[in-house]
Amino acid sequence: AAVRSIAVDGTSGTLLPVDGAGQPLAEPLMYNDKVDDDAILAVIAREALAASAALGATSGLAKALWFQRQPGVAAVLHQADWIAGQFSGRFDVSDENNALKTGYDVEARRWPDWIAATGMRMDFLPGVVRPGDVTGTLTASAADLFGLARDVAVVAGTTDGCASFLATGAAAVGDGVTALGSSLTIKILSDRPISAPQFGIYSHRLGDTYLAGGASNSGGKVLAQHFPLARIIELSAAIDPMTETGLDYYPLPAVGERFPIADPALPPRLTPRPVDDVDYLKAMLEGIAEIEALGYRRLAELGAPRLTSVRSVGGGAANPAWTAIRQRKLGVGFPPALSDEAAAGTARLALMGAIEAGLL
Repeated sequence: AAVRSIAVDGTSGTLLPVDGAGQPLAEPLMYNDKVDDDAILAVIAREALAASAALGATSGLAKALWFQRQPGVAAVLHQADWIAGQFSGRFDVSDENNALKTGYDVEARRWPDWIAATGMRMDFLPGVVRPGDVTGTLTASAADLFGLARDVAVVAGTTDGCASFLATGAAAVGDGVTALGSSLTIKILSDRPISAPQFGIYSHRLGDTYLAGGASNSGGKVLAQHFPLARIIELSAAIDPMTETGLDYYPLPAVGERFPIADPALPPRLTPRPVDDVDYLKAMLEGIAEIEALGYRRLAELGAPRLTSVRSVGGGAANPAWTAIRQRKLGVGFPPALSDEAAAGTARLALMGAIEAGLL
């Protein structure tokens, strides 16, 4: 089938300054790069709302304030904006998800007034549209370069985190997605925004719903500290997931937790240690599953809807014993994830945009 639309996702918080033709004027500052300017950080701390995702040295707004000093700057863009601009020729538009950490107000759907009070030149910030909105069509040069039709639509994208959620097929309020990688990350689709800076929680807007979640320091990393992967697979095959060890573990790779308990001094709890390795691994899997359940309960306490289903991604999702333990503790259905690739979620946005624009 012929390509009818494209969209771009990118890790939120990566920005670059461009001139009037969209040419970069400096190396980008990556999502985890910090702005080492006390004056910039102080003015954001003074003006930003307490729940804003623009707080902190790695925020998009801190980088935008830094980049606006560049000679010849015409705009400061998120990398997904700039890459999409290579296809559409537009360097004046972003999406609501990438704009969040630059201070965008997802409820009011606009740049808030306090941003100007930080000294940010508002004309340097892109206009913001919903993920999935059509922002243009391919330029002739882009169409020819990639062998695509010149009427292919360019659709506003999203962050890689939101795209990964969309890829699973989760779409209804109450749908959750748990990522079982080196850390444990949970997300839920909500009918209202959830904000809790003390837990590192903020909400992305997806249409008329909100995507909220949190990340624990627990997860696969702590398992790997005790057993190699081959041994985990071997031991898991001997686990009876329908019984409890009775051990109350809180597995952490080191001291400190961020969510669902915000305590930088929280120690790992991995004792008493059973003699049998099967029971030891089982107790750790139970502990991580309990942290997952506590995480969804914490989100509900903060205003999220009741959890109705969980789709699982990441390496841990392939462990049948762990899945059964998690199902028992969460008490909801576990539909399979359609995909765990962010690109699949971004393609889903591109499809939505093409349908809305009447191209399909």
